[in-house]
Amino acid sequence: MKKKIMALVLVVALVFSLTACVGASAATGSTGTAPDYSRKDCWYQIPEITKEVDTFFIYPTEYMGFNEGDPDYATLDNAQMRNGVAASYVMNAGAYEEATNVFLPYYRQASLRYAGEIRKKTGDVDAALSGMPYDDITAALDYYFENCNNGRPFIIAGHSQGSSMILLLLKNYFKEHPEYYERMVAAYVIGYSVTKDYLAANPHLKFAAGESDTGVIVAWNTEGPKNVETNAKNAVVLPNTMSINPLNWKLDETYAPASLNLGSMVLNERTGKPEIRDVGGDAQINLARGVVVTHAQGNPLPEEEAKIAAEFFGPDGRHGDDYALYFNNIKDNVAKRVAAYQENQ
Repeated sequence: MKKKIMALVLVVALVFSLTACVGASAATGSTGTAPDYSRKDCWYQIPEITKEVDTFFIYPTEYMGFNEGDPDYATLDNAQMRNGVAASYVMNAGAYEEATNVFLPYYRQASLRYAGEIRKKTGDVDAALSGMPYDDITAALDYYFENCNNGRPFIIAGHSQGSSMILLLLKNYFKEHPEYYERMVAAYVIGYSVTKDYLAANPHLKFAAGESDTGVIVAWNTEGPKNVETNAKNAVVLPNTMSINPLNWKLDETYAPASLNLGSMVLNERTGKPEIRDVGGDAQINLARGVVVTHAQGNPLPEEEAKIAAEFFGPDGRHGDDYALYFNNIKDNVAKRVAAYQENQ
């Protein structure tokens, strides 16, 4: 499935010019002042407001940075990152657009290479994100809340690096802005670890306990059985992490068969377009490892890509499938949490 997702980058590549926001990135390079988010070309999407709830989405790592001379951080006009964001919208952020208005800013993210180096040195990626990427996202949030939100409740959501960023925001930015935090429907921190230690250190936060509680963190990491059997290293799976099952919304090891899966997002190889299909996406939490285990089969990756994926996410990592496998269940869950929030107001 990762092969399909990577192919989708070409299908949904950006239509507008890659000179968008060049002024901001050229002026700041990879350091310094955050971009001016009053400029629409610093956003992938500022939507027309048609819903009563918003989603602020932070995209995953789309800039690889493995070529010689590649900087540690992408500039806002980086073509690889921008093309990846287009695919990420379809495969990830699109799960929120039926129930909410989806806002998605560009930010100068850490490369996969650099984030991996920091992870090896420190045990997590916070040091790679807490400077310039964090400053960019907080600047985008400031602009969003001051000029776009108009007091609506909101979801904050992401994947991978974007989810790691949300954890920094929850313990810092939203703690400093309780007037915003009180309107948070939920935080979907998918594809990164929400640990018991993190929750203990931030008692103002709580992990989801079911399918419709609000003001909570919703999170999981997906792996195949081989990762669990071999206790494989996975860059996004930290000790004492937690996951909620995206099919039955339980925290225990109750098995959720693929019959509970409402549909996975995959690329039709004949038409080149994404579509919802049944790919056998079951789910069961492994409490010892803190992950969701699936038996769904993805397509094999080309040799070099498979090597990189195995290095970061283990021999049976399903990191790229966290959203795609459970796409329609996520969409359904977003609607339920929005409805529950509105009923309680």
